[in-house]
Amino acid sequence: MNVMGYLVYGDGSEYEIEDRALAHLKIVIGSKLRRQEGFFVSWEHTPEEGSGRVSVWVSPAIPIQFRFVGSKTPELNRQWLEALADSSFGPRGLHLLSEAEATQQASARKA
Repeated sequence: MNVMGYLVYGDGSEYEIEDRALAHLKIVIGSKLRRQEGFFVSWEHTPEEGSGRVSVWVSPAIPIQFRFVGSKTPELNRQWLEALADSSFGPRGLHLLSEAEATQQASARKA
């Protein structure tokens, strides 16, 4: 079972995101905010969550918090970080891909 953490945004809105994915988002979002960039972060809900998608505007002026539930820091996957960072420069903004999707993208680029 995956440990679920929370992206706490702006007025205190909480979005449940798996801890490992949240750790990767934290690195990419932090990097963009250090450069004073504003951007969208988007992800899809699973059918179990009611389907649909969420997009939030992230900017240095809006408070953001990453609240992890698990006690251990997840190991980071460089390919996943690169795929997330690459997506952040596209017209849709940073799109939360799964680790498997990021690995597939990296394999496709090498082929």
